[in-house]
Amino acid sequence: MGQRVSVAARRSLHAFVDWLTPPKCLLCRKDVQGDASLCLSCWQGLHFIDEPVCDALGTPFAYDEGEGALSPAAIAEPPPWNKARGAVAFDHTSRQIVHLFKYRDTQEAGLAMARMMAGAGRRLLADCDLIVPVPLYRFRLWRRRFNQAALLAQHLSRHAAKPYAHDVLERRQATRSQVGLSADERQKNVRSAFAVRPEMRPRIEGKSLLLVDDVRTTGATLSACASTLKAAGAARVDVLSFALVLEPARLHIDL
Repeated sequence: MGQRVSVAARRSLHAFVDWLTPPKCLLCRKDVQGDASLCLSCWQGLHFIDEPVCDALGTPFAYDEGEGALSPAAIAEPPPWNKARGAVAFDHTSRQIVHLFKYRDTQEAGLAMARMMAGAGRRLLADCDLIVPVPLYRFRLWRRRFNQAALLAQHLSRHAAKPYAHDVLERRQATRSQVGLSADERQKNVRSAFAVRPEMRPRIEGKSLLLVDDVRTTGATLSACASTLKAAGAARVDVLSFALVLEPARLHIDL
């Protein structure tokens, strides 16, 4: 009885707060129905990556090629992870959401991103034993004050009731920003940049891990992380990101 009263009280409080300060669209600031959401117009500006997709890269197919189908790119150059999914294509609208979260510390944007990621990655979340974010180098973490991948991983952990660990991976080298680098330059930039903390090895040995980041571009950073995790004993590593750069958008990325 007491618990039901408490729930009702919280709902009443939320309704009062919404009446007092109506929730706004993250992008255009129009009134919306709930917090951390978009209006219909901005929502329609997103390009969701729906199945069918390549099982390994998460890139969309023009038609359904069957369960576990791989794209020519994945066959020619298999990634070090097992499966990957992205919620939306990286474009003008999704880029605005990422920048709100990453550079303007808009926490509601992170919550909205995580909700979309949970839908796209529902099977990966169901199958994982532990959620692991891509780490930031300590100086960049100090300057930015938070790791956007870690916050996304936390939201996903709560949504799926799966354990999360922010300190499995460490970024032991201060790499250059990936902005403006070619695919080869990105791979060289992050090569040997990551390591699994020795005390965390028992926690990942033989386990299925879900590696989380905000945007996947060439996949160089996620490849380096996935390879490091598998070398440390992880049985499998899947990848989940909010946005995925699709050709030819990769030529115009600005993160």
